[in-house]
Amino acid sequence: MKTQQPLQKISVKAAMNLENLMRFVSYDGNYASAGGPALGVLDAATNAGEYAPIIIYGIVLVEAGAAITVGAGVQSDSQGRAVPQTSGVLLGYSLDAASAAGEKIRVKLI
Repeated sequence: MKTQQPLQKISVKAAMNLENLMRFVSYDGNYASAGGPALGVLDAATNAGEYAPIIIYGIVLVEAGAAITVGAGVQSDSQGRAVPQTSGVLLGYSLDAASAAGEKIRVKLI
């Protein structure tokens, strides 16, 4: 069983309904954009205008948006899911492999 080890959480005002847990969230309260910066990973579903709990440090479960290898750097795709880092902002390193989108992997946030 994969587990999280969140070491620090903060909250951000949700700019939209954030219903998909385990996705990267940006500083403005939306899901992170493709290759863009992220505040951290959503820890609970939150309605627009409410404050969403965001894990900003530690080991977190993140939904993969593509196949990922163990140890690969990850960035966000357009839906806030983890994908292999190419030219986008490096958000962390994968501790698990994903063979396809939708799988949950552990990511060490940086």
